Amino acid sequence: MSEKLDLKRYHQTLARLDPFRWTGTVKELVGLLIESEGPAAAVGDFCEIRCADGRRIRSQVVGFRNGRVLSLPLEETGGLQLGDPIVARRDEARVAVGQALLGRVLDGFGAPMDDKGPIEAEDYYELYRPPPGPLEREPIREPLVTGIRVIDSLLPCGKGQRIGIFGGSGVGKSVLLGSMSRNSFADVSVIALVGERNREVRSFIEEDLGEEGMKRAVVVVATSDRPAPLRVRACFVALAVAEFFRDRGADVLLVMDSVTRLAMAQREIGLAAGEPPSQKGYTPSVFNLLPKVFERAGNFRRGSITGFFTVLVEGDDMNEPIADAVRAILDGHIVLSRRLAAAGHYPAIDVLSSVSRLGPQITPPEHWRAAQRIREALAAYHQAEDLINLGAYVSGANPQLDAVLRARPRLLEFLRQPAQQKSPIEQTRAALEEIVSLL
Repeated sequence: MSEKLDLKRYHQTLARLDPFRWTGTVKELVGLLIESEGPAAAVGDFCEIRCADGRRIRSQVVGFRNGRVLSLPLEETGGLQLGDPIVARRDEARVAVGQALLGRVLDGFGAPMDDKGPIEAEDYYELYRPPPGPLEREPIREPLVTGIRVIDSLLPCGKGQRIGIFGGSGVGKSVLLGSMSRNSFADVSVIALVGERNREVRSFIEEDLGEEGMKRAVVVVATSDRPAPLRVRACFVALAVAEFFRDRGADVLLVMDSVTRLAMAQREIGLAAGEPPSQKGYTPSVFNLLPKVFERAGNFRRGSITGFFTVLVEGDDMNEPIADAVRAILDGHIVLSRRLAAAGHYPAIDVLSSVSRLGPQITPPEHWRAAQRIREALAAYHQAEDLINLGAYVSGANPQLDAVLRARPRLLEFLRQPAQQKSPIEQTRAALEEIVSLL
């Protein structure tokens, strides 16, 4: 049996090898854009520049101009000289995957960065495979329990659903993502930290995710100081890892923080390649990239990938181009409120501004009716909030609002939840029914 496994591994290695070595020569470096004569490579392929001082700089092809190949470096360009040879490396568009990835932290190349030694590869997955077709997907009928009461009760998420988490800076996105990754009932969590600050990576892993959450998680990191192509590549490394576990029948929770920084990285690439800027300086390739990322999540015959994608809205503007494009593609959105965060309300989810488009399909009818009743109560209070705060509302003028005011302390207690607390779905539904009985 062991000999067969070894032969399979050799066959996989042979299949990845390119019998021809396509080479070229560096002719120009302007800013971050490298121009070379050759090698024969397609857009998206990877290359390797061999510097005179022995360094090797990996780059990615982003376009062509006047018969020359345009590529962007994935590493620092110090030591690069005119005339250095550049070699096509098509095998770089794959990532090594396996069960040994659980509990590990990877960089944008898919290599370990946690000093725990090399990872034994079971297979190699393509980074840029096309999303599955619409008829390859299974209907979403089963909920994915996140352990967060307000989400599981009022904004339920199904296995294979794609949800956007929208909010400005400092409203608790990272803490919420850590809680979901740690407390959710998914088999595996794959977390992509794209463009994150260096100091926040370890904090997220140790504090937000925690030791328990890390045991069944894979974290892919490309911080803000890394080159733009590497930040984009990290996103696709996370997608490939999620697809590996999905193909083995697992329900995968894919968390990406953040789509906005991914879009900014792609904008850098597009501008360097000569694309014309459009909405707020974003290039057309940005809006072409987003559906390619989101559509790789979904519910499939052998497993599922449930995606939570954060969107950092500039100035809390929910209609800026990236937020608008993401909202149009995804199956629901959760809006985090700065007003609630400032009041110490965690999670700071604005229920009335948030939507789960698959709620009725994935929850029992009595659960969905109770959730709609809670939304009605929140809307009634919101409409009368100014009158109540001014003391202008007289008790008895509106019996429905009187019931909402009596139930409000219990409702707020339900909507708030400490970051370390996990709420089983049975307990969440029982609390939901209790509050509805007060209205």
